[in-house]
Amino acid sequence: MNLLIILGIVVILAIIIASMYNSLVKLRNNRENAFADIDVQLKQRHDLIPQLVDTVKGYAAHEKDTLERVIQARNGAVSARTIDEKITAENQLSSALAGLKITLEAYPDLKANQNFLQLQEEISDVENKLAAVRRYFNSATKELNNAVQTFPSNLIANMFGFHKEMMFDLGTEQRANLEEAPKIKF
Repeated sequence: MNLLIILGIVVILAIIIASMYNSLVKLRNNRENAFADIDVQLKQRHDLIPQLVDTVKGYAAHEKDTLERVIQARNGAVSARTIDEKITAENQLSSALAGLKITLEAYPDLKANQNFLQLQEEISDVENKLAAVRRYFNSATKELNNAVQTFPSNLIANMFGFHKEMMFDLGTEQRANLEEAPKIKF
């Protein structure tokens, strides 16, 4: 009788452990799938940036440093391999693009150029889609992180190598820019 009770407890514990493990795997896969959605939008963004830079080059030849930073940041984002590397590289690219937007305010002819307006609209559309998929990715990451850090699933997570994952946030540079009042020049 005692052997059956012990065996029953072991079976129940095995079922609980397997259930928690499977839940963690599903959460990790959900996060990776969410990042795959981000990757699609990032690919579109990366494809549009050289076109935008080429359009701007004709108008803003003396803004070479800004354009080079955008291209370097784009190349870094394209070559990033891991999710964490991509998040860091994309934050740098977003920062470089923000610098380009500020610089373009000085070129009213460029802002009226049809090709530039179309590229700007396409990039804006991609940025909006990126914001949506980043929210989904961060939600999936939060769910995984909650499971990895809360009891009793944290015990299973530690046993099988699950750990807290990085969110896709603004990054320290962009966050600092948001806290700063905008500079308006006439």
